[in-house]
Amino acid sequence: MSYLRSFIPWLVFVAVSTADWRWGAAAALVSAGSQVLQGRRTGSPADLLTVSTAVYFAALTAVAFADPDSPVHPWTAALSLGWLALTAWASLAIRRPFTLVIAKRTVPSELWEHPLFRRVNVVITAVWASSFTVTAAALAGLREAGAPTGVAVAVQVAGFAIPAVFTARYPAHARAKARSGNPVA
Repeated sequence: MSYLRSFIPWLVFVAVSTADWRWGAAAALVSAGSQVLQGRRTGSPADLLTVSTAVYFAALTAVAFADPDSPVHPWTAALSLGWLALTAWASLAIRRPFTLVIAKRTVPSELWEHPLFRRVNVVITAVWASSFTVTAAALAGLREAGAPTGVAVAVQVAGFAIPAVFTARYPAHARAKARSGNPVA
């Protein structure tokens, strides 16, 4: 569940924005900012996901308060997942999968440089990136079609639940394959 901590600002946004999207964005910005500051206090440099989250919510907060009736408002679900997709793909492009930082919270430091640890995180990050991409596109399509909110919520839940389940199960699968001498995919 250490992955959940990285997504707290996004969960805060969802929870608070049900009352008012402006305050949801502001609360998420405060949450993301506190994660950046906490990292500084502990001597841990802010990771790409944390910084990206803070940047997104800073921009969204500015838009939300500048124009509460902004045409951006109805698209925030799709935009949020799209931003997460861009962040995840960017982390892969720069060869620093965003899941590495999260995995290091629970994996002994002597394993951090092991090729299997890195490969597992590349695969897991690719799954998250793919899920974010598909979910963002689905949410944009649902918004355009005028689908009920419940359908969009179900899509969002699936967009996080599927890669979360994969993340929980894949490392054990990869270790078993590696022990048996099979290449890890």
